[in-house]
Amino acid sequence: MRTLLKRLLAGVAALVVIIAVAATSLYFVSQSKLHRRYVVAVQPVPVPTGADAIARGHHIALIHGCLECHGPDAGGHMVIDNPAMGKLYAPNLTHGVGGLKASYSTVDWVRAIRHGVGGDGRTLVLMPSLEFSTMSDADVGDLIAYLDSLPSVDRISPPVRLGPVSRMLIATGKMRLSAAELVHMNVKPSTVQPGPTAAYGHYLAANCMGCHNPALSGGKIAEGPPNWPPAANLTPGPGSAVAHWTEAQFVETMRTRRTPDGRTLSPVMPDFVGHMSDTELSALWTYLRTLPPKPTGQQG
Repeated sequence: MRTLLKRLLAGVAALVVIIAVAATSLYFVSQSKLHRRYVVAVQPVPVPTGADAIARGHHIALIHGCLECHGPDAGGHMVIDNPAMGKLYAPNLTHGVGGLKASYSTVDWVRAIRHGVGGDGRTLVLMPSLEFSTMSDADVGDLIAYLDSLPSVDRISPPVRLGPVSRMLIATGKMRLSAAELVHMNVKPSTVQPGPTAAYGHYLAANCMGCHNPALSGGKIAEGPPNWPPAANLTPGPGSAVAHWTEAQFVETMRTRRTPDGRTLSPVMPDFVGHMSDTELSALWTYLRTLPPKPTGQQG
């Protein structure tokens, strides 16, 4: 009996040591990635002036989810507050207390938006630059015009605190919180012209790929908390959420968040798609119709 107890205690002790070593390893690997400094050759974009550019930039901020993360006033907002994922706060984008310094320039904006890199050369945690890296010069310029026009908001951002699941996913390369690791030197601005075309829909669909994956086949959302529901399959494949919808039903669902069969979309689904214009939603639908069918979650 005593021998069995000793073996049991030894096994528990070994397990504790393994867990401690693994946790320590994940911490240091994730910290190393987050504190790596990137040298980025930023290509500035022309920033227009005037009310039309600012209005267009506001629209860009809406349909790219900028104001969902950073708050309606862009003064900062808690994006994720979950024990497994941690506390992830999108910072204040205005020039108020706790926001951007007065000298924040166009180059700084482009470095952050397209490259996912801050002024100190480090990755901007949670910045979806993997999706933004293909934004056209015109869209980036209008977006900057809008952001520079924002009234100051005095709000100090709390520090980002990563939970164990976030650290594990970052350390293993399965989470794109550190987008700079992937896109800091791989920026490919689009030149597609807006219109109800599949090409423009493909451009807009970049915003969908963070949750629905690059193939848009849905499944588990790697960047989300463990309790998030799977993303819908947007291809015509098995388990598709939209295979039998019409374009009108798709547009109505994006606008109202209710599906043709009366279900309400998950609260995880962001609102920004509903802010798209009729032309943008038509383009997105046209592109979705060109996707090869894939079972839910399959990317290859």
